[in-house]
Amino acid sequence: QVQLVESGGGLVQPGGSLRLSCAASGSIFSIITMGWYRQAPGKQRELVAIITSTDNTNYADSVKGRFTISRDNAKNTVYLQMNSLKPEDTAVYYCYTSYRSGYWGQGTQVTVSS
Repeated sequence: QVQLVESGGGLVQPGGSLRLSCAASGSIFSIITMGWYRQAPGKQRELVAIITSTDNTNYADSVKGRFTISRDNAKNTVYLQMNSLKPEDTAVYYCYTSYRSGYWGQGTQVTVSS
């Protein structure tokens, strides 16, 4: 199975940037699809970005052009570079893989506020 651990969350001002990391365990990392989801209080969890084993990416319309998902297979790590952050981006961000039944990280808090 796969274990996912997120890091890099924190407090940032509107317009600022933040880089999230997700470290994954398992020897199959290089061939599995990875993604980032987020959930704000009182709202449903939503897909932010996905990256496949062949580095194809897909983004939610709300973050397109501002966020970039990438992966480093040598480090078993997926990243989410977040630029031009808005208060609406405030949420707990979760790392995810669709491998087998699906696995979730514990989440990392991102707060965008002045």
